[in-house]
Amino acid sequence: MFLRPNDRTKDGKTHTYWSLVETVRTPDGPRQRTICYLGELNRSTAARWRKTIQIFNAQGEAEQLALFPAGAPLPDDAQVVAIRLDRVRWTRPRTFGDVWLGWTLWQRLGLDPFWAAALDDSPADVPWSRIAALLAINRLCAPGSELAIEARWYGSTALDDLLRVDAAQVNTDRLYRCLDRLLPHKPALEQHLSARYGELFGAHYEVLLYDLTSTYVEGLAAANPRMQRGYSRDHRPDCKQVVLALVVSPEGFPFAYEVFPGNRTDVTTLDEILAAVEAKYGSARRVWVFDRGLVSERNVACLRARGAHYLVGTPRTGLQAFEQPLLTGTWHHVRPDVEVQLVPSPEGTETFVLCRSAARRAKEQAMRARAQRALEADLARLATQVALRELRDPARIHQRIGRLRERYPSVATLYEIGLTEERSRLQVVWRARPDRWAWVAARDGAYLLRTNLTHADPAQLWEQYVQLTEVEAAFRALKSELAIRPLWHQTDARVQAHILIAFLGYALWVALKHTLKRAGSPLSPAHALDCLRGVQSGDLLLETTDGRTLRLRRVSRPDRRQQLLLAQLGLTLPERLGVDIECSGDSASAPLENHALAGAS
Repeated sequence: MFLRPNDRTKDGKTHTYWSLVETVRTPDGPRQRTICYLGELNRSTAARWRKTIQIFNAQGEAEQLALFPAGAPLPDDAQVVAIRLDRVRWTRPRTFGDVWLGWTLWQRLGLDPFWAAALDDSPADVPWSRIAALLAINRLCAPGSELAIEARWYGSTALDDLLRVDAAQVNTDRLYRCLDRLLPHKPALEQHLSARYGELFGAHYEVLLYDLTSTYVEGLAAANPRMQRGYSRDHRPDCKQVVLALVVSPEGFPFAYEVFPGNRTDVTTLDEILAAVEAKYGSARRVWVFDRGLVSERNVACLRARGAHYLVGTPRTGLQAFEQPLLTGTWHHVRPDVEVQLVPSPEGTETFVLCRSAARRAKEQAMRARAQRALEADLARLATQVALRELRDPARIHQRIGRLRERYPSVATLYEIGLTEERSRLQVVWRARPDRWAWVAARDGAYLLRTNLTHADPAQLWEQYVQLTEVEAAFRALKSELAIRPLWHQTDARVQAHILIAFLGYALWVALKHTLKRAGSPLSPAHALDCLRGVQSGDLLLETTDGRTLRLRRVSRPDRRQQLLLAQLGLTLPERLGVDIECSGDSASAPLENHALAGAS
């Protein structure tokens, strides 16, 4: 810190006023910030100030020191007041950094004007577009129910300063009514986001990744016909569910989504997804990439009829037709542990890509070895029981053998298991089948892709296919960070609106993910939000020597880690929120002119 003179001419006479200044580090380099204004100082007073500064810097605040020497008059300046340091208070601390980042992403994606045009066409106490922002930012930062937003979350954040929505105006009724207004704008929202991702991140949608997941509901949901029991990816077959179909770009940017009944099988959803995408974006020769669970001859024919390209997985049973290439074909490495080879179809309309992964091979071998040991141990126990004549009925023994085959289907076909009789004594015998073991060993780690793309670069085809992991990453984000499950709403409209809010939360999440990636940051979106959650806002209450109390709403300074993250994101935290006011105690009253306060910035 140091003293800085400021010359001012008043009534034809030059006056020198002094300021206490410090140098601070910012992302743009060192800057000087005024701590307080000291007014006119003679030589002795200035010397005392310099001595005070020297003691403060060397020893720290060992005791409270008056900012002005006793009896020294204040400058005749309305912008300068004297405060009592023993009455300085910090009140109303609230989380700021994470919700401010969510609001920044919301604006960067152009969602504020989009929802304002869609929802704010009628007068309302609170703009519905701001409630939509509130719901999406909550889903990004601290996902919870509408009741939790009202009771605990909103009041603990600084969103009221950012959205200009008072906490008293946030209640479950208003949140539910906002949900009811969102769903009709889903198609326009998907188109807006896909265009905005192209502008911000250069996203392309010539290749589309398609997959499905499920999310379950707590409760009976008797009034919702879409809620049905089916194959549960959440391992909750006891609960009703809906199936969520998601289409994303190879980078994970969302393109479209649909909600199907919970008992809908994956393979029957492709027609509706293709029709929905074409209705929103028009027909185009896109490349559709999806896993073997969606593959059927009907779906493949449907893609061909629409003039679309496809690159899909196939069931493992299809490998049997490629036994010879698996055993003697020429492999090409696309990665140190992955090798591929092209196998054209006899008709010439398709190309098959045989892929083999060393890591996958090791995993399958370990799983098979474990099943093999368990089967042989159970067979040995059964053979002992038969030898000791604990089991004598051949029908029951054959039944036990059949149950073992059912328990270990992956290895049971690799053995010949039978019941023999020697000297009137039954025996359970088994032996390995070398012919089948050779085929299984060749199949380990292998899988088959199928495409009608004309280029014959197996490495590029494999790279496109493994981008399906981006859909899986989107589902993980939706189910973990964004907590789309479980569903608590019981009606179909509210359930779909809840999913739409989760989709908006994912839109913010993926925008943050790629902003961090572009900046070279190693942090994930969850870690970035957690890092900035430590930045708080609060009210600094200052009592002046003339009996007034001033409230300054300020944002805490980021630490070194937070400064680095903000610099990587190209963002600068605001220092203050709202207007500084004069208040009585802790409550705000009439607005006050901005003052440069002695001892505060």
